[in-house]
Amino acid sequence: MRKPVAKNKGGVGADRFYRSWATGKGLCAFAASVAETDLQIFAERDLSAEADAAVRRVRRDIELYAAAHAGFVESLEPLAADAGAPGPVQRMCEAGAAYGVGPMAAVAGAVAEWVGLALLGRTRQVIVENGGDVFFATDEPPVFGLYAGEASPFTGRVRFAPREMTRGGVCTSSGTVGHSLSFGGADAVVAVSGDTVQADAAATAIGNTIRSARDVQAAAEAEQERRRLDGVLIALDDALGVWGAIEILEGV
Repeated sequence: MRKPVAKNKGGVGADRFYRSWATGKGLCAFAASVAETDLQIFAERDLSAEADAAVRRVRRDIELYAAAHAGFVESLEPLAADAGAPGPVQRMCEAGAAYGVGPMAAVAGAVAEWVGLALLGRTRQVIVENGGDVFFATDEPPVFGLYAGEASPFTGRVRFAPREMTRGGVCTSSGTVGHSLSFGGADAVVAVSGDTVQADAAATAIGNTIRSARDVQAAAEAEQERRRLDGVLIALDDALGVWGAIEILEGV
């Protein structure tokens, strides 16, 4: 599968041109759209109905919790989940706490993972893309194409794969492309983890720290020390920082 790395939170179908790049390597492609959630999914057969139901379940869990907890959606700071909070909410709060961001920084990854896990009962392989955040369970590591904006020297020239990973998450953030909320200036930040929710929160948090090219390598080294992620890729202007289980398939 190939996809860009810029999140899009601009509404269903908005600016998601990169979906024309994606192939499922023999898998069946279909979509699931509910309110603001717009997923592209690959599986061994069309599971549109099952995916739609899974999206509605995870959205209901998050929305009901948010409605009962003022400030949950708006918070840019970590929040603790109540005892008995739904699974997606618990993981969003845990991931946010680990990276010092609000729980909604991990919502796209949570939705992708919960829908993917729900479908795994009916397909051996599945890829769920949610605005640049991906949950995958595949026979071999999926391949991604890097999109870091039209002006980036890396766009269209770099492909990468999570090395030796056949299940996990590849999540992204950008301060210059798409509609991500980022306080940094990175063209693309890619976080790879066996936990898609953690990867989503991490991509946002790392992106917040990138303001100049000299921050790129420092951020990659910081993740190497933390050892929470499996890998990270950061692009800004002509600087590219890579650490961990990310195999660059086409160099620059």
